[in-house]
Amino acid sequence: MTEVVIDVKNVRKEFSTKHVTVVAIDDVSFKVEKGEVVLILGPSGSGKTTLLSMIGCIMTPTSGEICVNGKKTTGMSEQDLVMMRREHIGFVFQSFNLLKDLTVQENVEIALNLNGIKGKEARERARDVLIDLGMRERLTFLPADLSGGEKQRVSIARAMVNSPKILLADEPTGNLDSKTGQMVGNLLKTQAKEHEASTVVVTHDNRIESIADRILFLEDGMLKMEQHVSS
Repeated sequence: MTEVVIDVKNVRKEFSTKHVTVVAIDDVSFKVEKGEVVLILGPSGSGKTTLLSMIGCIMTPTSGEICVNGKKTTGMSEQDLVMMRREHIGFVFQSFNLLKDLTVQENVEIALNLNGIKGKEARERARDVLIDLGMRERLTFLPADLSGGEKQRVSIARAMVNSPKILLADEPTGNLDSKTGQMVGNLLKTQAKEHEASTVVVTHDNRIESIADRILFLEDGMLKMEQHVSS
C-alpha cells in the first residue's frame, strides 16, 4: 500500500483588497506519495508559487484542506507550522537564498543549527551532503565565488541536510542555462529517490519534464490535466 505524504483537498486561495478579490488557486486537489516526484507546470501567474507556499506551510488556504505527513496543517498554530517546516520540509528556491557572508559549508550547517544540531555533528553532516552533491572542492568558498549551478547544489544540500520527508522546489532551474538546469533537475530527482522524499517542483520550464513521475498542468489557478511519465 502506498503512503500519501501530501494531500491537497479542494484548496482555494483568494487575495482580497477593498475593491477586488483575486482567486489565485481554485478548487485544487491532488496527492503525492512517498518518494514521488510531481512536476507542476504552468505559465507565470498561474498560481504555482502560491500553491507551493500553502503546501509548505507558508500560506494558509482560504478554504479546503492540506495534510502533510498525515497531519492537517490548515488550522495549525503559527508555532506548529514553523515546526512542521523545520522538521519535515526542505525548500529549494530559484534565487538560491544563500547567505553571502557564510561559506558553502556554513550555509548548509545553519539549516541544522535551526533544528538544534550544532558543533561537530552539524559540520560533518553538512560536509557529507555537500560532497555527495559534488561540492567537495567548494566547501570554504563564498556564494559570490560559485557558478549558478553550484549555488543551486548548495541550495539542494541545505534543503536535504535535515532528511526532510518533503522537498519543495520553486522554479529551481529558472536562473540556469539549459544544460545546468537539466543537471539540477536530475540532482533533485536523485535526492528525492535516494531519501524517499515526496517532491513537488513548480516550474514553467518544460525542459525538465523527464525528472517527474507525474506532471500536473496548472492554468488560471486550476488543474487542467495530469500526465504520468513513463520511466
